[in-house]
Amino acid sequence: MDPGAGIDPGAELGIDPDDLPDGLVVADEHGRVVCFNAAAARITAVPASEALGRRLESALPLEDLEGRRWWQLTEPYGGLAIRNGQPERNLLLPGGREVLVSARYVRTNPAGPVRRVVVSLRDTEARRRTERSHAELIATVAHELRSPLTSVKGFTATLLAKWERFTDDQKKLMLETVDADANRVTRLIAELLDISRIDSGRLEVRRQPVDIGAAVGRHIQAYVASGQSADRFLLRIEQPLPALWADPDKIDQVLSNLLENAVRHGEGTVTIDVAPSASPRERGDDESTASTATAASAANAATSVTVSDEGTGIPEESMNRVFTRFWRGSKRGGTGLGLYIVKGIVEAHGGTITVGRAPGGGAEFRFTLPVGTPAYLL
Repeated sequence: MDPGAGIDPGAELGIDPDDLPDGLVVADEHGRVVCFNAAAARITAVPASEALGRRLESALPLEDLEGRRWWQLTEPYGGLAIRNGQPERNLLLPGGREVLVSARYVRTNPAGPVRRVVVSLRDTEARRRTERSHAELIATVAHELRSPLTSVKGFTATLLAKWERFTDDQKKLMLETVDADANRVTRLIAELLDISRIDSGRLEVRRQPVDIGAAVGRHIQAYVASGQSADRFLLRIEQPLPALWADPDKIDQVLSNLLENAVRHGEGTVTIDVAPSASPRERGDDESTASTATAASAANAATSVTVSDEGTGIPEESMNRVFTRFWRGSKRGGTGLGLYIVKGIVEAHGGTITVGRAPGGGAEFRFTLPVGTPAYLL
């Protein structure tokens, strides 16, 4: 084969190298590049036409983080015959761009000469974004934990050292503050656990029958009991609602977060609409497909909950970032993790959640949950 012509994908690889998501560089037994796919060209900024036929060390001039030339250090075509490659590590391209590189040495027989050097290239930008996100998460949670823990430590140390000097009312106030801060720490730890489960796909949903209207009513009553005016809330429930099977604790978490956002950041009346809806999986279908037998329709039923306020709303340019980590909007405070967790919980139930502008001008959050009936009841 002409080394400048590249590998015939059908004959030697069985797939088109340009379809691979990672960079692929293959050198023959003479060390000349015979494959340089599109991802490799994108990552290295070297056209495939320039790389094909060149020596591997020339087409892919890699250095380690100490500035040493990588191919001279590793000697893929020389050295011990038992070597079969190089593990993935960070290396530098000309100009200092960092890439993840791993190599495989292909031999006809275990102790024979190297017939192919197969190199995989991966861009580090996605990994860097993940690392930055994790670092930001740790910094945010550490900052949020520091304040309540400092308060707990201060009040308990003061009470232990000067218990007799305080009146009963002063002691009660201090202990109530300690209790509130301990609850705050517990919530932060619960958020961390939720994020870990969402990111790893391990968020468990324990389905039970849920009366979503009653659940919303309980949250409204709690706000009224804490001093909010009953006139600030408007609950509208469209009957009949399909029987909803969901995780009641997690649905309470979703409702709590959305209502808290509306009360804290919104203005005017907070309106909660609960209504039957098409399943998120079926909503995109045309009417003729949707109008099937009654049993099938029931199986595809869903419940939607819309929470809206009359405040300034969310700027249009921020709409696509609302459900990302650390989004706090124009008002600071909190970890900015609540809506990220809400989205994870809704999607773990097979539902969807959207954000938009309410008729009154404020923010409008709408989530839809399929009935989620366990299979043994169908």
